[in-house]
Amino acid sequence: MPLGRLGVWYPTDRLDGPQLRALLRTIEDSGYSALWYPESRGYESLALAGFLLQHSRGLMIGSSIANIYARDPYTARRGLLTLNGLYDNRFILGLGVSHIPMVEGLRGHRYDKPIPAMRAYLDGLAKDEPDSGSWPVVLAALGPKMLELSAARTRGAVPYNVTPAHTAQAAKILGPAKWLAVEQKVTLETDPAAARALGRKELARYMVLPNYRNSWLREGFTEADLANGGSDRFIDAMVLWGDADTVKAGLRRHIAAGATHVAVQPVHADGDIAARDRILKALADT
Repeated sequence: MPLGRLGVWYPTDRLDGPQLRALLRTIEDSGYSALWYPESRGYESLALAGFLLQHSRGLMIGSSIANIYARDPYTARRGLLTLNGLYDNRFILGLGVSHIPMVEGLRGHRYDKPIPAMRAYLDGLAKDEPDSGSWPVVLAALGPKMLELSAARTRGAVPYNVTPAHTAQAAKILGPAKWLAVEQKVTLETDPAAARALGRKELARYMVLPNYRNSWLREGFTEADLANGGSDRFIDAMVLWGDADTVKAGLRRHIAAGATHVAVQPVHADGDIAARDRILKALADT
């Protein structure tokens, strides 16, 4: 099935079964083409994918990302093929190397160098499978080498916490035939102080992770931008805020830079499901 221009990214670990079903209804009724979800400390990625596919009608469901240290390549392969066989080819397997605390601290594995680890994983995923090149597999790629691997071995990339400038660089590396599905945080808060407070709270968990910090430094942000919760310049780049027209213009900058798909992540106060749904409905026609 085709991957449309606009999707949703949402931290599904916060939601129980009925809340997940309600989210799916909002996304589908608003006209988005896909839901992307992470794998962190809560739901297991492929089990969650089965639930989301079962309770949606036509959405593409994408892992963003499934941690390569959470299951061996053969298991990931069987999960990918099983889900697509049972649910009309609506599952996209997004893979990533995760982060040292999530791999060594939480799972007790050794965190290997990202590029060799991902290359070996893709080798195992595709072993003795001549049709693997057509499978809907994408990589969580930030740096140029992982983007090059995405272009060479998969359907594309799913960058996270990036700007349109990064999107332009990624599009150049991937080429026009690949998917470039970019996540973008948004809020419809028009008060600068309130919007930036939401942004700083949302980004705090990422700002301690070297993979993201290194990516932001490559993009031209400075250590000063990343200190003390993030400068206004940094927060404004990471979380689009303002009225709907302002936020839509920011989303379109990713499209203009070469993104084939933008996954909107609504940022809101904890538990404010009404705000989440207002954001999604307001931006669906971007």
